[in-house]
Amino acid sequence: MAYSDTPMEPGALIGAHSLPDDLYRAGLAYATGTGTEINLVEAHKWFNLAAARGHDEARAQRQDMAEMLTSAEIKMALQAARDWMKLAN
Repeated sequence: MAYSDTPMEPGALIGAHSLPDDLYRAGLAYATGTGTEINLVEAHKWFNLAAARGHDEARAQRQDMAEMLTSAEIKMALQAARDWMKLAN
């Protein structure tokens, strides 16, 4: 595959064996818009995945995201996390 200047989404290279810190950093990228558009639903998803793997700061960030989202958005984030886990495993 040829080199491309097209930026990758923060979670593009994260897989089943990714470390909690990698998942957490993807959440931070979406929460702050670093390398991508700000997307709090995606941020919640990645923080949730990191928290599920024991990342304490991700738990706090996930709660912060939840306070900024509607219940429908939280449901979307949780479903996206479940879908990712099914695909990753």
